Amino acid sequence: MIIVHGLEGSSESAYMLGIAEKGTAAGMNVIRMNQRTCGGTNQLAPTLYHSGRSADISAVAKSLIENDHITRLALCGFSMGGNLVLKAAGEWGSSGPPEFCAVVAVCPAMDLAASADALHSPLNWPYEQYFLWQLKARMRAKAKCFPGTYDLTRLRGLKSLRDFDDKVTAFYCGFDGASDYYARSAAANVVDRISVPAYILYAANDPFIRILPETRRKIAANPNITFLETEDGGHCCFIGEHDGYDGHFAERAVVEFFKSVPL
Repeated sequence: MIIVHGLEGSSESAYMLGIAEKGTAAGMNVIRMNQRTCGGTNQLAPTLYHSGRSADISAVAKSLIENDHITRLALCGFSMGGNLVLKAAGEWGSSGPPEFCAVVAVCPAMDLAASADALHSPLNWPYEQYFLWQLKARMRAKAKCFPGTYDLTRLRGLKSLRDFDDKVTAFYCGFDGASDYYARSAAANVVDRISVPAYILYAANDPFIRILPETRRKIAANPNITFLETEDGGHCCFIGEHDGYDGHFAERAVVEFFKSVPL
């Protein structure tokens, strides 16, 4: 199992550790993947991470298959990571590695523009300000690792995640502004092409992740996808009864789904 964290998370995020613990207890090998620049890896590459870098996941999968000779591979992602694993699975379609057998996404940001705009609503001000603070701090750290690569004056006056993605992410990652970045990087574009068993867990009261009607229609039309929308759960915070386990419902659901996939 390869697990991919969300925006400004890392391999040390609580849900990453929880999945790893439950997955290994179930007999699975678990890779907690840091997206580029995350988890103390700023110095390893001059480029930034973003919601369209599904090729990074493909590269990790390829390395495991070729170098570790694994015979079964599953992907799991949370939030931004959920978009990435669904995007990778959709891009592979029916031509993916034969070892690839399943994918799970928890609260995936698969409609990026709608979710970024929802994050900018007044009720979500604390979330957005936290992300902006983290992203700005990361850019400053990145600039120290690669002098002359980044113009930190581009961080001035940013008031929303969309601003950041317009002035920084899109500018340095080859997109024509935030709208182009969101449009080209959304897993919603390829979710209909997923050809392995897939499970999407989403909460109706997620404060800022939005799944649009057209995307819901694509999901419903794909017989490979199981879509569960709970009434409660917020953003990646599904807590159940402590009935023989720690109550972290999403973590257990991920592992149980992978266990259910036929050999």
